[in-house]
Amino acid sequence: MRGRVLAGGIVSSAAILVIGWQVGAQPALTASQQQATTSGGTTSGTGSVGTSTGGSGTTGGSSTGSTSAGTGTSAGGSGSVKDGTFAGQTAQTQYGPVQVQITVSGGKLTDVAVLQLTNDGGRSVQISQQAAPVLRQEALQAQSAKIQAVSGATYTSEGYVTSLQSALDEAGL
Repeated sequence: MRGRVLAGGIVSSAAILVIGWQVGAQPALTASQQQATTSGGTTSGTGSVGTSTGGSGTTGGSSTGSTSAGTGTSAGGSGSVKDGTFAGQTAQTQYGPVQVQITVSGGKLTDVAVLQLTNDGGRSVQISQQAAPVLRQEALQAQSAKIQAVSGATYTSEGYVTSLQSALDEAGL
């Protein structure tokens, strides 16, 4: 009997350690990644694709510039979502600028077009051209900028999400 209790205690302790280790290995979300403000039926937030580290180092990007080409008819009862075409901010990445343009119809995201894509070096251009259709499809499915980064195209993905979010904010989505 005493042996069973001892074995059970050891197994329980090991399980707790393993669970704690696995939880600790998960990337922590910061408050800025989770922050979202809701007011009057419209949701806006500061979402971003998480940074990752790998063999080539830490990834990141920043955005600058602002472009807007929105046309405005209101959709829905709140009048805050506008139909039309909206260009997002140009996001500067390590490999060049990324900018997208969205089309909103009936209060829904109907198209995402790339206006600028990273252009620093042949490999970067190739990676971005492969990632753009995947990111477009993700955005159209999610109807938001909360999309997964494309593996191997982290800088392009982050720039895409940054520009996409600014265009969505401009449209009121």
